[in-house]
Amino acid sequence: MQRRMGEAVARVARRVNETVESQGDTLDLADCKLVSFPAGIYKAVRSVTQGIRRISLANNELKALSARFVTTFSQLQELNLEGNLLHRLPQELGALLHLRTINLARNKFRSFPEPLAAAPVLESIDLEGNEITEVPTEVLASMASLRSLNLRANPVCPAMRLLVRPLVPFELLLSPEGTVPTA
Repeated sequence: MQRRMGEAVARVARRVNETVESQGDTLDLADCKLVSFPAGIYKAVRSVTQGIRRISLANNELKALSARFVTTFSQLQELNLEGNLLHRLPQELGALLHLRTINLARNKFRSFPEPLAAAPVLESIDLEGNEITEVPTEVLASMASLRSLNLRANPVCPAMRLLVRPLVPFELLLSPEGTVPTA
């Protein structure tokens, strides 16, 4: 077990160093077995945070995202959090003025994460494979930049399906009725 943990830590360190040394715009920490975003990374990437536009934390075991994460990576355009254990997002997410795409597929959301509504240029939201039953139509209709919302494989109730479609001016992806697995 200690060996696997050591390998995971080494993988994270290597990926962070690659981003810092290349002054790249992408930080890829997918598949690193993270249960939280390591505080030490903030210091390690301090010199390049303003240049980071894309972060992938896919397929980890994150249960929460901190306000510090959002304020540190304020220039984010793409955020991939697919395959974690998230059930809510920090309110500060609306401060990501450049965020265009967020992938929250295969997490633990039971309702639409409303902090997303405050992200002014958000175009694409992927919430496939969560536990969402209701969709806040007024909130979605107010998101002027939204172009695509993926709610496939969510138990969205039939009444919501009828209400949502005519009110949203973007591509809404839902599973056909009766094909959503129940937990």
